[in-house]
Amino acid sequence: MADKKIVVLDTGYDSFAYEAKLFSDAGYKFEIFPGARHDRSDKMRFAADAEGIMIRWTEIDDEFLKATPRLKAIVRYGVGYDNIQLESVNRFHVKVSIVQGYANDAVSDHAIALIYGCARALFQGRSTLLTNFGAAPIHEILEFHDKTIGIIGLGRIGGTLCRKVKALFQKVLAVDPYISDERFISLGADKTDLTYLLQNCDVISIHCNLTEETRNLINHDTIALMKKTPILINTARGPVINEDDLYAALNAGKFHSVGLDVFQDEPPGPNRSALINHPQVIATGHYAWYSTRSMVELQKRAADNLLSMLKGKLPEDCLNP
Repeated sequence: MADKKIVVLDTGYDSFAYEAKLFSDAGYKFEIFPGARHDRSDKMRFAADAEGIMIRWTEIDDEFLKATPRLKAIVRYGVGYDNIQLESVNRFHVKVSIVQGYANDAVSDHAIALIYGCARALFQGRSTLLTNFGAAPIHEILEFHDKTIGIIGLGRIGGTLCRKVKALFQKVLAVDPYISDERFISLGADKTDLTYLLQNCDVISIHCNLTEETRNLINHDTIALMKKTPILINTARGPVINEDDLYAALNAGKFHSVGLDVFQDEPPGPNRSALINHPQVIATGHYAWYSTRSMVELQKRAADNLLSMLKGKLPEDCLNP
């Protein structure tokens, strides 16, 4: 019988020492894909005889699963799973796990950093330091004590953000139709709907999953609902915002400023350079999840989850128990 094999298809971490030792000790051959990030065909060939795979952005669908007939389990390094078609993995009887909760503090801290950066006009950087020293780079520098923040998505990360910003803002509004009233109460957030939140918030921070329901949630029509000129923050998933509509709204003066860690296409292409370099935008490269602690926890729990599924056990993070 061929060696039992585990493969990592999407790299980018400094070391895979924990994964290599864990699976080697369990009797698996452990291999890391050496090819190009977007070479889907080569990835399918590389994983053709694998029993378990670890991914970040690789698309998992019927075509991929037909090419990997020995596959039993998949783990995605991270929280989102919009690149995995659950209907397909269920059809092929493959278990899938993500890693929830590993970066609650890292992402919420990053969101707060972007909020402060926008509120204090740090997006101007050094551009006015010498030419206008001692003067504020923009007229509207915000204080939070009399402002309202709105959180779209009150799950693990949104909830962690809520706990942190309660002491900063006068009021916290939140929208999440899948969260219990008890959680809103325990976190100290006022439950509302999207329209009211958009109409009444000075700062809006996005923390929802990417689904067909949330794709392009922030678009021309929803931006038009905003009665204030808010700060908009996105550390969730890029396609939650229609970037063409966002750019047009920025140019039309609809936002105080915008902080983005995620984008519709990652990495963003040249067609997004105007948005990234807009004078009212702070853009970071999808590293809100990262801290020295969260990196270690992510890789360890991802590997542990995969081995558990291969042993017939279902981790808490399993999407299709």
